[in-house]
Order: sequence, then structure tokens, then C-alpha cells
Amino acid sequence: MKTLLLFLLPFIWTSTNASQGTHEIYLQHCAQCHGPDRLGAAGPALLPQNLKRLKKKNAAEVIANGRQATQMEGFGSKLNSQQIQALVDYIYTPLKNMPVWELAQIKASQIIHHKTGSLPDKPRFQADIDNLFMVVELGDHHATLLDGDSFDPIHRLPTRFAVHGGPKWAQGGRYIYFLSRDGWVSKFDVFNLVWTAEVRAGINARNLAVSHDGRYVMVANYLPHTLVLLDAKDLSPIKVIEAKDSNGNSSRVSAVYTADPRNSFIAAMKDIPEVWEINYADEPPRGFGKWVHDYRPDSGDETKAERFPIRRLKLKGILDDFFLTQDYEKIVGSTRGGGAQVVDLDLGRAVAAVNLPGLPHLSSAITWPRNGTTVLATPNIRKPEVTVVDTATWKVIKRIPTQGPGFFMRSHEKTPYAWTDVFFGPNKDLMHVIDKQTLEIVKTLKPAPGKTSAHVEFTKDGKYALVSIWDMDGAIVVYDASTLEEVKRIPMKKPSGKYNVHNKLTRSAGTSH
Repeated sequence: MKTLLLFLLPFIWTSTNASQGTHEIYLQHCAQCHGPDRLGAAGPALLPQNLKRLKKKNAAEVIANGRQATQMEGFGSKLNSQQIQALVDYIYTPLKNMPVWELAQIKASQIIHHKTGSLPDKPRFQADIDNLFMVVELGDHHATLLDGDSFDPIHRLPTRFAVHGGPKWAQGGRYIYFLSRDGWVSKFDVFNLVWTAEVRAGINARNLAVSHDGRYVMVANYLPHTLVLLDAKDLSPIKVIEAKDSNGNSSRVSAVYTADPRNSFIAAMKDIPEVWEINYADEPPRGFGKWVHDYRPDSGDETKAERFPIRRLKLKGILDDFFLTQDYEKIVGSTRGGGAQVVDLDLGRAVAAVNLPGLPHLSSAITWPRNGTTVLATPNIRKPEVTVVDTATWKVIKRIPTQGPGFFMRSHEKTPYAWTDVFFGPNKDLMHVIDKQTLEIVKTLKPAPGKTSAHVEFTKDGKYALVSIWDMDGAIVVYDASTLEEVKRIPMKKPSGKYNVHNKLTRSAGTSH
């Protein structure tokens, strides 16, 4: 803690909208855990970008009464209501200047809980590792390791505040990597049920990706505008890449994914019309270096600079969201103002447009074979429909009306159905089941009346579908994927994503990657 604060002290910003008295109250009661500049320390960062899961009207209650199942104590006996409201206004005020979080700060934040190679290589429990699930419980910042055969919880572990972007499995299910909204990357050893290493890679982070060989982790940041490359063994930082175009325009990084056959990470920019491909092979492909842009790691190690070249693909518009095809040759990305474009990664340019109005949630899109072609289906955050597209022609085959806009869509190679939620609006408790060949809704489920149903995931054999009831008194509801009948209900605290080892590591066409 002392080392981290020493790094942070030169970067203290005070808001022009907050009185000196409020800043002093913050320093006295909040800075020890959240950092003197609100960038976070033991506690999460207190910035508007990081507090999206805490509504402003609820923040005063948290300050006064604390937060259950966390180290956040209540200050209602020390501060009056006016002081508490002033603190709320203060932490929801943007910083005046862009904060710095460079290689030195990242390295200083690194925590090693267990050295690499110090733990046994045999699991402490009996289960099919390939059919494990990790369930993120947002309600009290925990995650549950679930046996996908018996549906019995194996272990429940505390996570950092506001896990975001989906944890990523690696090395056959031995390890899983978590990312919090305020940039903490945490590596968990599933065999030994312990955290092994942590590092803070950013201040406001979007998601992470793990190289298919298990050697590298890449983190996409909103704040600061960077991509951060880590050594997967102990999360030591390798390099920080500034997200800027050739004219020096800076950008948030909206997402990063792994493209296995290409030995690359694919990253989309939020504020400039570019997609980057960063190659992590020991020997990058011939010609890849032509796309390298004046990049050198802080260490001055020219060998490492050559090993992680960057291709910058210039697009016709900024991508808000994107989907990688199963062969990793193309990106389908939604653009601002509606519509989508198809980008060929080998050609380095857009090759088609897709008629996808509204805001399709392409990072949740899935594909399957139908009538001799492969179709892509995506939910839409703004429109009550699922759109089905022929990937050979990029023409819309059908728009399936739903009872509200959706967020997550899932399927499995061994099931005839695709499942999509109705995440937004008054029908949020519904779950549509769609026949993948007729493209008709065959059943609409209501797992918990009045409570949001979301994020389906399947067991490795596709026989069971797991649905999240997104509520503090929520549950994982297990359905028979053939009969669509409920099999089991497992109580949990606002469960969100569920991540199956087999489906994620084999890059199943029925789930996000």
C-alpha cells in the first residue's frame, strides 16, 4: 500500500466543482482505500467511469451504511448528510486531467500470492475439469466454481469489485483470469483453489484476452487510453501500448480478443476508426513488420519490440462492437448511427456492409450451419429483434421479433436451439428459445417472474442450458436443452456470466470468445 501511494501522490487532482473542505473529508476518510486521487488502491477507483454499476442515488447510502460482504465501512456516525452528499458529488465528478498509469505503476501494483511452480499440479477435488463452470456473482463480488455434471458448487471465491468483460480460461482449465472494471487482473489456480498473482493494468478497463498458447494476457483500457501486455505466468507487465492513430489522436480501447490461428490479439478502438492486430508469435509472419508503427518498449529491448508488431487497419467508421468469424479471417463490426461493416483481416479493409440498424450486440452474436451456409445471429440492444445474416452474402435472412431488446444470445453445436434473453424493458424476465433451422421462436420461458433472465451457457455436451436470474436473491436455473424443462435451481447473489471450460477453450460457435 505504501509503495502504491508513493507512486500516486504526484498525480493528485482536485475537482474545480468540489470545495476544499470536501476534498479534505475525502482525504481523511476515503483516500487510504481508494487512493488520494480517486484512482483506487485496496478499494476500487471512485471515478464516474468506474461507478456505472452504482447509481448516484444509492451512493449516499453506501457511504453512510457501508457495503455488505466488503471492507467498505459506513461513515454515517462520522459524517452528516450534507457531507455525505458532497462526497457523492465529488466522486461522480470527472478528473480535470487524464491520469497516468504507466509501466512503473503497473509493476509496483503487482502482488504475488504464490510463485509459479510452487503449487501441486493435481486438482484438490474430483470433477471433469473440461466441464467446469465459473459463475460470476455480481451481487456480493464473488465467483462460484460449479461442477457441470452434478451442478454442485465446488468453491466460492471473493473477487475484486465489479468484475467486467468475462473471465478467461487457460491451460486446459488449470487457470482462469479475471478483470475488474478498475483494471485489476487476477489469476486463479483452479486446481488449488487459490489466487496466484494480481496486477493493476489500468484505471478503467474493458476486457482481457489470453493468448491461445497461455503465455500472454492483453488488457484493453478506457482509462488511460492503452493496451497492456502481461506475462501470463505471474502477470508481470511486458509493455504498455498507447492507443493513438498516426496523427496522435488518442482513443479508448473498446475490446480485445484472441485470434488463435493468427497468433494475434485483435483490438478495436472506441474513438478512432481503426482495428489493431498485435502478433504474439515468436517469429511474426513475413511482411507483418510493414505494419509496425514506431513502437519501442520502455525497457529499450529491441527484440521484444520486433516480437509484438502492430497492424493498424483503417476503417470507414468507428466500431462500437464487433464479432470475429470462426475462421478468424473477418470482423463484423457495428458502426455509430446504425449498420455494420465486414472487415477482412488479411486484406486489411472493409469488404461488405450489413443492414443491422439499432445497436446489435455483436460481441454476443453466434453462428451455426443452415441450408448449406453459415448464418450469424445477433441480439439488439435497441430493437426488439434477433437478426439472422447469411455470412456468404452478408444479407439479412430474417428479423425475428422478440418481446424486447436483448443482450445475450447463446447456443451449442449439439442443440437444435438458440437462446436469447429480453434483457431490456418490461419483459426482462423472459427467455426466447429459437429453432435454428426454422428460425421461429418455439418456446418462451419465464424462469423467475419479475426478475431479469440473462446469459445462457451450455454444458460441454450441450445437454443442459444454464440461465442466470440477475437478482440479489437470484439463482442459476438449469434446463434440459432438449425438453426445455427445469432440472435444478442453484441460489446465487446476482449471477451474471457463466463460463464453461470446454466451450470457451474450443471456441464454440455457440458462445462468445
